Amino acid sequence: MTIDETSSQTTTDTPVDVGGASAADRVAAVMGRRKRGDAAKKATGRADWSSWPEYDAAANGLRNYWYPVYWSAELGRKPAAVRVCGEDVVLQRGADGVAYGLHDRCPHRGVPLSMGKEEFPGTITCPYHAWTFDLADGELVAVITDGPDSPMCGKVKVETYPVDEAVGLVWVFIGDREPHPLREQLPEELCDPPTYAVGGRIEDRNGDWRLYAENGFDEGHAKYLHRTSYWRIFKTMPTWNVVHIERHGRWIYRIEDERHWDAEFPGLGRWTNYRWWKKKPMQQQGKMLGNTGGAKKNDPYIVSQDLPGFASLSMPGVLRIAYPQFFHYEFYVPIEDGRMKYVGVMVQFKTGLAKAGFFAKYLGGIRWLFHGNFSGQDGWMVEATDAPPERLYRPDISLLEWRRMIEEGNPFDDAYVATGDSVTPASEAPGDHD
Repeated sequence: MTIDETSSQTTTDTPVDVGGASAADRVAAVMGRRKRGDAAKKATGRADWSSWPEYDAAANGLRNYWYPVYWSAELGRKPAAVRVCGEDVVLQRGADGVAYGLHDRCPHRGVPLSMGKEEFPGTITCPYHAWTFDLADGELVAVITDGPDSPMCGKVKVETYPVDEAVGLVWVFIGDREPHPLREQLPEELCDPPTYAVGGRIEDRNGDWRLYAENGFDEGHAKYLHRTSYWRIFKTMPTWNVVHIERHGRWIYRIEDERHWDAEFPGLGRWTNYRWWKKKPMQQQGKMLGNTGGAKKNDPYIVSQDLPGFASLSMPGVLRIAYPQFFHYEFYVPIEDGRMKYVGVMVQFKTGLAKAGFFAKYLGGIRWLFHGNFSGQDGWMVEATDAPPERLYRPDISLLEWRRMIEEGNPFDDAYVATGDSVTPASEAPGDHD
């Protein structure tokens, strides 16, 4: 149940019956998880995450999702090893140029297949005893050290993983069912976009993927932590904001109701992010792209998306930030408990010389400034974070809505019970119930 502050009316999220004899049970299960999550929102001091059991159990990641793990341009016919959600996968292109994924373990003696090579087109050969597997179906098709008539052929198989490519990335599906189309999981604006350019960074980092997702969508940290980043050195950010969270479809949006560019703290003094060398905000209040006070010119395609807020988050950990001239995405890909693959992608809708200019600027400085120094500050803090236990405050309304969304289940599962759009007002933020 959510409350719309502007009209003081109560609205109820209505479950949508997806059919089947167990629909009522699924509704009851989802609503039960939501009730626990709603109760947890009112408790600002948490000793553990037991109020969010699905979230608490997801240290190794969420299953039945596509995860971006590698640059398409860098994957060739040489095996590449990745680890996703605690599972080891070897990627390799076949002679047909298609990317394939197999479990990275030879069933003979357990040697990683990624240490091997392609001896025959469309295959991968273990470096130890030359067991050779078909990339498409994982079947053992030859054992070089046992001769052409090896009786092992046709009796052994390696698990395969669904693999697809989009936005310049190789994606692997980790799950226990047939995968949904990757297109359904992509940010909608990347499904049929105009010509665009992509720049980014893929980097393995220490720290819990859940904390990275919370950090990305977090309302409070950017204005203080990133004030020292070179990416923000000449731009003023607010001192503090009042926000609410809106749910639209499979995305949650952070909406700024008030921006305070400076503040007087009783008995302490005045504090502001503004310095004489920083640009003053062009726009102090109202809807805008980015968080530094608007821009003279906004990209028309980005504006046409009419997003409720510039910061949004979706499952299984996809952050989207709409800036005046580009979209920034962060994919928090779980490697295993305590380790995460950071996939940061900047997308600009440019063509011709403008597209070439973007690549020049990105490689010449933006990649280090934005996906290096700026993003590295997040990694620094997440790696140092020791939670739970935790004591939450008003800006943490964003991370609580994220945890609640995970409790509701996978929106791409057939058994998922959809809920209507909702609004969580600032009055329901943690800290207001003490």
